[in-house]
Amino acid sequence: MFSAALLLLLAAGCVKGEQLTQPASATVQPDQRLTITCQVLYSVSSYWTHWIRQPAGKGLEWIGYHRVGYNPVYKASLKNKFSISSDSSSNTVTLNGVNVQPEDTAVYYCARDTITQTPVELNKNPSEHQHNITRGGAVSHQE
Repeated sequence: MFSAALLLLLAAGCVKGEQLTQPASATVQPDQRLTITCQVLYSVSSYWTHWIRQPAGKGLEWIGYHRVGYNPVYKASLKNKFSISSDSSSNTVTLNGVNVQPEDTAVYYCARDTITQTPVELNKNPSEHQHNITRGGAVSHQE
């Protein structure tokens, strides 16, 4: 058994004071399913929400993002490992992982995007865009 450590992103450390709440920690056995739900105070229909992870001693790794009404976009190497869904009735964004392994042990972050409008071009060619991630929970796109 191994521990998948999760982190609470508090209002003071988030974009424009937005609050994103996650469970403090979770333990998952190898080859099992991981589910982490992020409760947010903004509309998941209006903003993209990203999932990012950071294994101990390593850098941040972008997993993917989702917004209600749009297809999720994932890092190519993780698209078969994780799925992201959003629920506008509860303002939650859920990360599901399958066949988790010890190497998936990490701090998992949810973060609201800085984009408020629909980034149509991002959905067309997401691999052509860079995701800049800051420790405060901000995620921005660059072409």
